[in-house]
Amino acid sequence: MRGRTISQNLTEAEKGNSTNKETPENACVGTATLNEINILSATKSLFEFTKADMSKNGKISQPVLVIAYDVRHFSEKFAHLVSHAWNFLGGQAMIFEGPRPTPLLSYTVRKRKADAGVVITASHNPFHDNGFKAYYNDGSQLSGRATEEISKKFEESNLEEIFELLEPSKNELTYLTQADDSCYIANLQEAVFNPEPISSHCPKILFTPIHGTGAIATLPALWEIGADVKIFEKQKDFDPNFSSVESPNPESEEAFKLSIECADKNGYQVVFATDPDSDRVGVAVKYNNSFNCLTGNQVGSMLMQYRAETLQKLQLLNSDNASNFTTLKTFVTTGLIEKIAASFGVGCVNTHTGFKWMAKKLGKYEKKALGEIREREGISLDFDNTDRYTRLEILTRYSKYCFLASEESYGYLTIDTVRDKDASAATLSIVEMFSFLRSQKIHPLDFLDKLYFDHGFHYEKTENIYHDGEDGSVKIGNIMKSYRNSPPKQLCDLAVTNIKDFSKEGHEDEENEELAQENFLLISLENGFRVALRPSGTEPKIKFYIFGESEPKPSNLEETKQKVIDAVNNLGTFLVEDAEKRSVY
Repeated sequence: MRGRTISQNLTEAEKGNSTNKETPENACVGTATLNEINILSATKSLFEFTKADMSKNGKISQPVLVIAYDVRHFSEKFAHLVSHAWNFLGGQAMIFEGPRPTPLLSYTVRKRKADAGVVITASHNPFHDNGFKAYYNDGSQLSGRATEEISKKFEESNLEEIFELLEPSKNELTYLTQADDSCYIANLQEAVFNPEPISSHCPKILFTPIHGTGAIATLPALWEIGADVKIFEKQKDFDPNFSSVESPNPESEEAFKLSIECADKNGYQVVFATDPDSDRVGVAVKYNNSFNCLTGNQVGSMLMQYRAETLQKLQLLNSDNASNFTTLKTFVTTGLIEKIAASFGVGCVNTHTGFKWMAKKLGKYEKKALGEIREREGISLDFDNTDRYTRLEILTRYSKYCFLASEESYGYLTIDTVRDKDASAATLSIVEMFSFLRSQKIHPLDFLDKLYFDHGFHYEKTENIYHDGEDGSVKIGNIMKSYRNSPPKQLCDLAVTNIKDFSKEGHEDEENEELAQENFLLISLENGFRVALRPSGTEPKIKFYIFGESEPKPSNLEETKQKVIDAVNNLGTFLVEDAEKRSVY
C-alpha cells in the first residue's frame, strides 16, 4: 500500500504542535491514506494469513516478522506500531534500530529464516507519502494468492479489534543487531565477478543517497572493494522532506542537478544516486565535458553484455551450459537485453512489471536445484549459506542461474540472496563494469554504442498521463476499456500487427509457464516498434511505454539514432492525444 500520510490541506488536529517541515503529530485521516488504522489493519491481516499458512504446513511456532523502515514522515512510528501489534497478536517481531534499505529487509528475512517481513516506505514517491510493503519467508514481496487473501482480510477488518492494537504494548521492541547489517554488506561483495580492475582503474565517483538510506550499506561495500568514492555532503543527511530536490527519484534528471554541479566542479567522472529506500539507482557519466544521465534500459543492457562476457572469461559460461544461464526482465524493459542474451546463447525471460514476479522465478530456480541435488546426491544445502560459485554450479547443473534481473525503472538485481531490486548490489556491479572499461580505455557511452551497432539502436520513452481522484480513475479505466473494445488498426500511420491482452488467460512466458492475468496491453507495430499500456499500481496515472529500434549494423549510427528518436517522439505525441479522446469512452 502507498498513500498520503500528510494531508494536502493539513488540519489543526493533524498538525498539533508541530512546526513547518516537521512531521505532524498525527497522520492524515481517511480510508485511502496511510495512517495508524490502515497500518494496523494490514499488519493484522498479514499476521492472520501467515499464522494460517504456517499451520497448513505443520508449523506451530510463533510467526517471526522482520521490520525495516526508511526516513519518511511517520516511518519510525508506523514501524514501531507494526512491531507492537505483531507481538500483541502472538508473534515475534524484530526491528532495525534506525532507517535501513529495503533490500536489506529482503536479505534479513531469508538470513533470519523469518516467516514474513514488512518495510515502511513509499520508495521514490513524494515526501507526503508513505507505504506498507510486505514480504514472505522467501524474502520476496507478496504476490498471487497471498495478496488476494490478505487484501480480503484487510477489507473485512473489524475496527473494534484494530482499536485494541492502538493501546500501548508492554512488550519491549526487539532490535536486530549490527551483525545483521554486516552480513548483508559482506554479501554484497558477491555482486562483483572480477574485482581486480577496481583498485587500479576505478573512476572518481560521487555518491548521493538523496537524503535517504542509500549510504548505509552502499558506501561501506564500495570502500571494501577499493572504489574511489565520496559522498555528496549536501544530500547525505536523512531528511523526510527531501528538501534539496523536487523529487527523490533517480529516474528524474532534476534529482541529479546539485550532485552533477558538484561533480563537475571537483573532477568526478561518475555520479550515482539512490532513492530513499535504496532499491533503485541512477547513474550519470561524464562525456565530452558534460554529464549524461543513463536510462534504466541503457544500464541494464550494458550490465547484460558485461556480465555475460565476464562469465565467459572466467570460464563459467560456455556453449555447453549457456542454456542453463538466464536473465530476467519485465515486458516493459528494452528488447536490447533479449538480443544480447541471444548472442551469448543464454535465456531471457519476460515477466510482468514488478520485481516480485522475477523473485518468484528465482525462487523456482532455487527450489528445483535444491530438490534435484537432494534427490540425486543425497545432499541438503542451505542456499543462502553456500558461496556464490557453489550456488552457480548447482543452479547451472540442475536448474538455471540468473546473473541479472532488471527493469526499466532503474531497478537491478545482481545477487541471488536478495529477492528484490537492490541499489547497493547494482552499484557495485556497475562500478566493476566501469572500472574494467576504463582499464581498456573504453568509455561507457562508446561501449553502449557498440551494442547499438551490433544489435540495432534501441530507444524507449514513457508517456505518463495523470488523472487524479475518482473521476481520474474512471478516465484511466475508459482508456484501457477503449483499447480493448475498439482496438486501433494503426497508431500514428503505423499498422498494428498484434495486440496481446494480458488480462485474459492463456499467455505463457519463455519457459512455458502461464502468466498471471494483469491489466496490461502490448501492441506490436509493422516497423518493429511496440507500445505497452498499463495503469500505474502506485500513482494515479496510466503509462504508455514506447519501444523503438533499428536494424543492426547501420551505415550511419548517429543518423539512425535520430530517425528512431523522432519516430518514437511522434508516436508519443499521437498516443497522448489519442488517450485524451479515449478517456471519455
